[in-house]
Order: sequence, then C-alpha cells, then structure tokens
Amino acid sequence: MLGEIFRFLLEIVFTLFGAALIARAWMHAIRLHPFNPLARVIYQATNWLVMPLRKIIPAGNKIDWTSLVAAWLAALIYLVLIWLVAIGALIPAALLPAAMGSALIMTAKWALNLVVWLTLIQAVLSWVNPMAPMMPLLQSLTAPMLDPIRRVLPRTSIDFSPLVLLIVAQVLLMVLARLSYGMMGV
Repeated sequence: MLGEIFRFLLEIVFTLFGAALIARAWMHAIRLHPFNPLARVIYQATNWLVMPLRKIIPAGNKIDWTSLVAAWLAALIYLVLIWLVAIGALIPAALLPAAMGSALIMTAKWALNLVVWLTLIQAVLSWVNPMAPMMPLLQSLTAPMLDPIRRVLPRTSIDFSPLVLLIVAQVLLMVLARLSYGMMGV
C-alpha cells in the first residue's frame, strides 16, 4: 500500500511539473507577456531546471526547446522513479532507449491533458462567468488550436470548436496510449 501511495504522489508531482514546463513552452510560443501573474508563477516554479539547461539548449524564436527538453527529462526521471518503486532496481541499460521513447510519449500526454483541461476550464467559464479575469489568458492559450477549427466548422449560435478540440485531443491520447503499450511489448 505504501508503494501505491508513493506512486500516486509521484504521478501528481511530476504531472503538475511537466504541465508547467509545457505551459512555459506554450506561453513562449504565443508570446504571452512575462509579467502575466500565471506566467510569473510558472516561470518561478520551473526556472530551477530551465535556466541551467538554457546554457546548453537555447530557446528558439518560436519554440522554447529548453522547456520541452526539461519536460522530457522530467518524464524520464518520473519513469525511472516509478520503475524503481515498482521493481526495486534501476532500469536496465537495455531498456533505456524504450524508457526515453516512453518519456517522449509521456510528455505528449501531458501536453494533450493540458489542452483538455484548459479547453474545459475555458468552456465552463464561458457559460458561468465569461467576464472572469482568467478568460483573456485562456483565450490566448487556446486560440491557436481553436481558430483553425472555427474556420472549418459552419457558423452557428453555439461555438462547437472546444468540443471538436476535446474529441481530437482524446483521440490523440488514445493513440499515444496504444503507442506506449507497444513500446512496452504489450
């Protein structure tokens, strides 16, 4: 039972940290102002890992490669720790390439889960309190994904683009789950 509790806590901590690193890269891509309160919190929570890595891996003009590599490293450490808790030993060297690929898939899952949660929060807030102070930030974050869907969908009185984005994200999560099972030989 203690192992299950530890795995649960590891999952919570690493998922939140991985999501923060991906959100940092996302904020860089949409050029969110660094003095935004949410941006400041995310920068403060992730600077300890991103800033030393930035000396080796520079952030690109559009893509913050440093934050994405940091998210991948967090996923790799998470998988190593989960293996250590479950098996009681480090991952064998022969399985390290599979673990590195699984970490990449884990990072993609974190990104898709972040898309799902931000889209859900935005949709609920648009019904409950469309003038909430958080709405402009949510709209800035989700607009790059929702706008192309809005251009394709017919215009109606109800915006179905968040629903379409949620369905696409869930389908991609299923594909990633199948890929991760395939990597592990299941």
